[in-house]
Amino acid sequence: MTEEDIEKENAAITKAYKELLKVSYTTLTNDDKKLIRRAFEVAVDGHKDQRRKSGEAYIFHPIAVAKIVAQEIGLDATSIAAALLHDVVEDSPNYEIKDIENLFGKTVATIVDGLTKISSLSKEKDMNVSLQAENIRKMLLTLNDDVRVIIIKIADRLHNMQTMDAMKLDKQEKIASETLYIYSPLAHRIGLYNIKTKLEDLALKYTEPHVYNDILNKIKESKEEQDLYISQFSEVIKNSLDKENLKYTIKGRPKSIFSIRRKMLKQGVSFDEVYDKFAVRIIYESVPATEKFLAWKIYSIVTDHFRPNPIRLRDWISSPKSTGYEALHITVMGPKGRWVEVQIRSERMNEIAEKGYAAHYKYKEAGEKEDSLEDWINRLQEALENPETNAVDFVEQFKLNLYSKEIFVFTPAGELKSLPKGATPLDFAFHIHTEVGMKTRGAKVNGKLVTLSHILQSGDQVDILTSEAAKPNPNWLDYATTARARSKIKNALKEDKKRLGEEGKEILRRKLKQLKITLNEASTNELVTFFKLKTSLDLFYRVGIGTIDNNMLKDYASSRSNALMTYIKSKITRKSNAKIEDLDKEEITVNFDSLVFGKEEEKLDFKLANCCNPIPGDEVFGFLTVSEGIKVHKKNCPNALSLQSNYAYRIMPAKWIDSTQQEFLVQIIVSGIDQIGLVNDITKIISENMHVNMKSLSFESDGGLFSGKMNVVVKNNTLIKKLIEKLKKINGIDKVIRV
Repeated sequence: MTEEDIEKENAAITKAYKELLKVSYTTLTNDDKKLIRRAFEVAVDGHKDQRRKSGEAYIFHPIAVAKIVAQEIGLDATSIAAALLHDVVEDSPNYEIKDIENLFGKTVATIVDGLTKISSLSKEKDMNVSLQAENIRKMLLTLNDDVRVIIIKIADRLHNMQTMDAMKLDKQEKIASETLYIYSPLAHRIGLYNIKTKLEDLALKYTEPHVYNDILNKIKESKEEQDLYISQFSEVIKNSLDKENLKYTIKGRPKSIFSIRRKMLKQGVSFDEVYDKFAVRIIYESVPATEKFLAWKIYSIVTDHFRPNPIRLRDWISSPKSTGYEALHITVMGPKGRWVEVQIRSERMNEIAEKGYAAHYKYKEAGEKEDSLEDWINRLQEALENPETNAVDFVEQFKLNLYSKEIFVFTPAGELKSLPKGATPLDFAFHIHTEVGMKTRGAKVNGKLVTLSHILQSGDQVDILTSEAAKPNPNWLDYATTARARSKIKNALKEDKKRLGEEGKEILRRKLKQLKITLNEASTNELVTFFKLKTSLDLFYRVGIGTIDNNMLKDYASSRSNALMTYIKSKITRKSNAKIEDLDKEEITVNFDSLVFGKEEEKLDFKLANCCNPIPGDEVFGFLTVSEGIKVHKKNCPNALSLQSNYAYRIMPAKWIDSTQQEFLVQIIVSGIDQIGLVNDITKIISENMHVNMKSLSFESDGGLFSGKMNVVVKNNTLIKKLIEKLKKINGIDKVIRV
């Protein structure tokens, strides 16, 4: 670069910095400006020898990120300084976190440290998806330290998306898919709607450029006609609004390219057939006391002139979204017979909608009780508590809770609770308290008993029925949809399996004693090898649930007594004994031998995808292809993110199962002589038999004889044989047949 070029660049850097100070949403004091100046100087020094792929000086990137943080998100001077410094520690050998703390204090250092941790992982070359998910989990963990870490990261991602043209195509697509996958849902959840919209549109620009450009051109072509329509609409209501002495502005807001594309796909229509390509926004001045009253007054004026669609009224003033969003949305029949969405907001509501988190706290009164956004961040702590969760699974679960639309339900006492759309009574129970969730026996919705898988609707009143005897079972994972509920259920099931393992150990000790064998480390090792298992807990658990029965243990005893044969066999097969460290593992392993799909766990025809070659036991999902049926991909397949981002409606949940631990539905028919208390005797035996779950029961009596049908769920054949033997011993029963 020539001297002249360097001078020009320095002038441009200075100009960008001065602009940053001008556009700040919060009023900056002199101390604030000094802090930002120091951060700017350190950033210039830290990045002095760096350039971006486009060739420009790297310092323009942190300034641009700080500008988004200051102007669009509206955060304070601390955040602006942290945004300027967000890459310094990572990119410059001259600065460490300790230096940042000494220069700028603990808060700035914590935020910069959080941002450094996130990006150090994402810089790894050829990062696979499980690493990527681990990276996202690390990022979400920083939410507990300081939510500003995530907000600055979102601003950083927005600027990267705006300046991606110099990158390779595959890199563009990868970053765009990741943005759709996690960053835009996060921006939405923190209430940064404008940024979320920009991220989605930019992601579409790189994942489907033809579609993006096509819609963009059509929007430009129809802009004039749209502006004319909005002014015609405004003219009709202006006089009425003026008569009421209201101070207001009416704006037309075009819908984003991404949301138009989503509507086209969802409704199967062309661009011209999408009826609400724009919304009319009425923003009014108001004091807090009259805010709600004026919103409904404006609603009344609008609906005096235009017929409303009653099923399209959204009142987020009485029940704000958990992101803090407040507004009144109505859809009315406008001029020329076209539906128009009208959004009614006060200036305060508009600011919260535009700036999200920052404005939210500007208006929050001191001492006001914890609100839903803080509550969400606090609840996140629980979802993050369990480090054993597979990272990809965790991110999937977390994402579900991020983007889900909300429903509002009531407790029996009339308290309003917000849950993700699609939530069940089980999610509600865990939302109230973990103990309530763990002891759930059933649920009543609006006074009627419902199943635990019943999908709740807004306005439902939910009453959870609890019992000390109730405890989670594996089916609950099919009913629960929120990360909190699922994580608690998984932990409880794990503990339950361990307890069954301990009981199994005692049963095994007694049974081996009868076979003149002592249960010790050597015999445990032999048993694990004999039954082709991996850990001692595997062995004890299977004895506990009855998968390993007396006959199988006798086989083991006889193979053990013939020591010479065993020695020769082991020499021929050269089978190694189970590793000691594996034996002592506190876990129950599974021998995955079957693949099932969907909540119903159906067995369907499938093909394994060549791109990731899944093997039994891998975390997988099914993808419905156009011509080859169901293709099974690993959750950390290189194509997983783009498939899940772009074709979510074709994804099928799938999992490998161990058929030795699978439960089976069995029908038993009993018949005999009718007598008082017989049904009671039968149900008592079934309920006393551990690991047998009764699904249905029906009895008929005729001329002193009775016959009955029972459907029970068991884990294996041994359990059903034991049950049949016990039923046959009941006085009055003649026949017990398994169908």
